[in-house]
Amino acid sequence: MAPFTGLDRARAALSGRQYPDAMFRSLGALVGDLLIVLLFVGIGMIQHGTPLTSQNVLLVGWPFAVGVLLGHLAIRAWRAPFRLWPHGVFVWAITLATAMALRTLFSAGTEVSFVIVTAVVTGVLMLGWRALALYLTRAERAPRATSKAPAESDAAR
Repeated sequence: MAPFTGLDRARAALSGRQYPDAMFRSLGALVGDLLIVLLFVGIGMIQHGTPLTSQNVLLVGWPFAVGVLLGHLAIRAWRAPFRLWPHGVFVWAITLATAMALRTLFSAGTEVSFVIVTAVVTGVLMLGWRALALYLTRAERAPRATSKAPAESDAAR
């Protein structure tokens, strides 16, 4: 029987062995999400004419970074870091909810239009890079074809 077929594949996904380099992939997923947050913050600052300084990026971006970290921990994203559902969706939702809660708590502004734009842009970017990563690593998850032994192929004739 080929490895990772049927029940074996489900067990491997649940146990965190979906990817051979799980630790590297989960760190990559965390960094990917943090880079998406930085990209979102940077684009927003440029759009609004705010100087793109490290201080401004930190002041605007820290609630989103906390949300990403909380999302990764809450959903245990290291188990399947590139999976869209439920991992990617929940990391995105927790990131959005945490960032908006922190921005509200610190009076940083959470107008409805800002929340909508933030939800759409971060959702597309956070789920988009995961979809691309899943596509690029699809061969690693595909079941391996086993070659038949010579005796088996002779018996089949």
